[in-house]
Parts: sequence; C-alpha cells; structure tokens
Amino acid sequence: RQRARQRRVSAQPHGHNSHRQDAHQPAAPTVACCVVDQFLEVKMAPSEEETAPAPASATAAAAAEAAGTEDNGTAGRDLKALAKEAENTSLSLESVTDGKSERGIPQVKFIDDIGKFAESFNPPASAELLIGAYSDLFSKFKAYEQSLSQKRLTYQQKIPEIEKSLALVKHLQRKKEEGEAVVTRYNLADTLYTKAELDCSSGIVNLWLGANVMLEYTYDEAIELLSSKEEIAKRELDEVTQDLAFTRNQIITAEVNISRIYNWDVRNKRSEKAS
Repeated sequence: RQRARQRRVSAQPHGHNSHRQDAHQPAAPTVACCVVDQFLEVKMAPSEEETAPAPASATAAAAAEAAGTEDNGTAGRDLKALAKEAENTSLSLESVTDGKSERGIPQVKFIDDIGKFAESFNPPASAELLIGAYSDLFSKFKAYEQSLSQKRLTYQQKIPEIEKSLALVKHLQRKKEEGEAVVTRYNLADTLYTKAELDCSSGIVNLWLGANVMLEYTYDEAIELLSSKEEIAKRELDEVTQDLAFTRNQIITAEVNISRIYNWDVRNKRSEKAS
C-alpha cells in the first residue's frame, strides 16, 4: 500500500502545487504613464496675443475628429456628413466655454437645456458634434492637469531646499555676530566625512544658482535673495494649487456634459423609433 501511495504521489504533475501557490500571490502593481503634449500645455494658459477665440471651423473640425475617434455609442453615423457639418456649423470655442479664470484658464460651460443649446447653432448641432467638442476640451484639460501636477510637485521639492539654505545662512550670520567659528562635517567621498572649521568673520557665502553657476554673496545679500525666492515660490505654489483645483472642476463639468448629451441623444432616438 505504501508503494502504491508513493506511485500516486510521484505521478502528480510538478506544476500542480506551484500553480496553487501562485494563485495566492498578489498581482504586480500597474504603473500608468501619461505623456503631456507641450502644445496643449501652452494653449491652456493663453497670453494676450492668444486670448482671441479659435475660429469656428477649427473648433468644429477638432470636435468632428474627437467625435469620430470616441466610442460614444453613435458609431454608424456617416463621418463624411459629420465632417461636412463641422465645416458649416457656427460652433466655436466660446460656445462651449463660459469666460476664464483670473489666470486665463477657460471655464467649461454647463449645458442646462441641451435641446435649446443644440438649436442655438446654425445649422443646429448634432449630438455627435457636441460630444466631440466637449471631448476635445476634456482631453486638453487632462493634459493641463498633468502639467499643473508636475509643477506643483516641483515647488513642493524646491521650497524645503530654499528654507534649509536660508536657515543655514542665518546660522552663519549669528555665529559671525557672536565671534564664534562653525565646526561641521565635510563630505570627502561617499560615506567618508571629516571635520572642518568655517571662518565666519569674512561674512561671505557662495550660493548655487543652477546650471553649474555659483555666485558669492554677503550674508545680508544671501538672506535677502533666499527670502525673496522663498516668498515667490510659496506664492506660485498657492496659485498652482488653485489652478489645479479649478482645472479638475472643469474636467468634471466636461464629463457631465458629455454624459448628459449622450443620454439626451439616446432618448431622442428612442422617441423617434417609437413614433
């Protein structure tokens, strides 16, 4: 009996137990990569020369292209007819936006009455064209959101470095006023340090400005420079945080409009079939 049991055990495939163990192992995390188009980053914050709305044909063409590439349930519509409609419509950037923020970011217009909004164009805009227009605007806001998120991360890393440098210069200035020398550890190589004594009587400090550039400043000049840099960085961080929150609100508004236009189109098609 023992020999028979050993034969049955040895006859089992070797991968049986390993497959059972792998089934309980957690899945490897997935990393999503997003590439930001520089053209979109520039266009979302227009300068004074770029504040004019885009031509109706350009905006409508982008809307037709987005409508043709989006799988929004309206596949089967003739793309040539949609492109022709985009050329003849009065749809423009001002039609889907409602003013701008303090720093020039467009505000997405919320459509209250979709039927009335579609009839306001000449000729009346179709659901596909409206969905394409808001989809194009949605993609631009998503790209701009990525740009703002990266900028905010840069400021969050930059501000602590400025604060650390400012505190160090103030410490050196205080030691100079007290007439004391500063003893610190100097990095000679990786994991190798030695003690060094700093002479603070000269009142001179060297600051890295970037791009392998270092300039010499007095303690007062260095404190003034670093304080101004810190103030500017914190102010810009607040502005970027506000713009990021505003941009995310516009993304939500665009998504809601796309969903409502799609549902409105489905209801109209069902009522036409029923009649």
